[in-house]
Amino acid sequence: MPVYEYLCNDCGPFTDLRPMAECDDPQTCPHCEISSPRVILTAPNFSCMPAEKRQAHALNEKSRHAPKTSAEYKAAHAPGCSCCSSKKPSRLTTRTKSGAKGFPTARPWMISH
Repeated sequence: MPVYEYLCNDCGPFTDLRPMAECDDPQTCPHCEISSPRVILTAPNFSCMPAEKRQAHALNEKSRHAPKTSAEYKAAHAPGCSCCSSKKPSRLTTRTKSGAKGFPTARPWMISH
């Protein structure tokens, strides 16, 4: 059964576990017992999604309103960290006796000009 959100005018929002057939019916407030209409206050949960994907969605939603400052980013990612290191490995180059360069690992099937 899904969890639905309701809004009591006196007590504020509350949630309740209800059958889908009763999704549009009002629910009594657990505190003051006044009939309260169903509202949609938060985005639906993705419970059937893999945990990594749920965490990525949560992180995107969180960072949408409060992105990290450059100081916060630098504190989390020290120089040389493996996730954002921009240093590219050097390509292996060879030189012939005439001085021509060769790149044996680049694209060996291509003919150089």
